[in-house]
Amino acid sequence: MNVPVPGTTPVVPVPSRTQFVLEHLTQAILTGQLPPGQPLVESELAGRFGVSKTPVREALKTLAGRGLVVMSEYKGAAVRAVDATMARSVYDVRLMLEPEALRRSILAQSDFAGAQAALDRADAAEDRAGRSLANRDFHRALYHPCGNPLLVHMLDDLRDQAALVSTVAWESTPSWEREAEEHRRILTRALEGDAAGAAHLLYDHIAGFVRRAFPQSAPGEEREPDIAPRPEAAGQ
Repeated sequence: MNVPVPGTTPVVPVPSRTQFVLEHLTQAILTGQLPPGQPLVESELAGRFGVSKTPVREALKTLAGRGLVVMSEYKGAAVRAVDATMARSVYDVRLMLEPEALRRSILAQSDFAGAQAALDRADAAEDRAGRSLANRDFHRALYHPCGNPLLVHMLDDLRDQAALVSTVAWESTPSWEREAEEHRRILTRALEGDAAGAAHLLYDHIAGFVRRAFPQSAPGEEREPDIAPRPEAAGQ
């Protein structure tokens, strides 16, 4: 994990130290430097970051609230494991919310320059970590201008968990080139002002990814059907 040399952390109040640790741990988890299941020992992390255990403990609590870390009274903290059940839970909620948020962003005639910039960064990325972070920013640039702060907040809460899923999925199925092409088609429709068409493509993009990455959680288990209606069927 890329962390500062112990002892180089600025002397700042504990909340700022907590934010410092939080940002670095989030980056390490979402880029795969700290893989799912990796134990997160407070004393070890405190030593590596050059801080006391208090900021580390607070950062781990925040990460647990975001769904990136699991905490046990007996086993301590660890990076959250990713399986089909977890992935489907996250992506089912995205299917219900994200296409509608994009539809509203387009109807509001939003500027999608941020989405294009994220695509450019993904194309230029030299590793999976860079692509994962750019992918995360692309999706946020689509739903952020939707005009409903609560909807944005709900999707933001899912964003880190979705990035964790994609990081794990790309380990076994490096499908980012296919997804990048799907992103381009979605953005093209959005820039054309085709709200229903872009939302339809986004729905298929999200559903297709989780079906490819996690087709079943156990031998012989049937795939779950899409639980959200097609955006155009829900009314314009």
